[in-house]
Formats: sequence, C-alpha cells, structure tokens
Amino acid sequence: MIRVNNQYDVPWHPGMTVQDVLDALKFSFRMIVVKINGQVVLRQDFATTPVPDGTEMQAIHMISGG
Repeated sequence: MIRVNNQYDVPWHPGMTVQDVLDALKFSFRMIVVKINGQVVLRQDFATTPVPDGTEMQAIHMISGG
C-alpha cells in the first residue's frame, strides 16, 4: 500500500512508478512537487521512478495567484 499526503491509500503493484500513483489519484496538476520517503523526485523522472510497497509519498500542488 502507498500512503499519499497522509490521506490517500493506493494499492501497490510490482513495477509501480510515481506517475502510476498520480494517475490512480487523478492528480494531473502541471505544477506538482513529489517526495518519496522525504526525497524529492524530479518531474522528468515520474514515469521511471519506482515506488516501493509501504512508501510514504507527498504530492504537493503548487498554487500561484495575484
């Protein structure tokens, strides 16, 4: 199980990537910061960064305004 933002649980499967988790939660924000167990994952690496079972993941949507 992957825990996201200490709020959502996503069932884990072998080969799961950061992008898979974001897709499962329908997180499609253009400006998003992702951390896996406290380590920042670069956006260009979302599709190739594996997410181990039991991971604590943070997905933070960056908002700007004026």
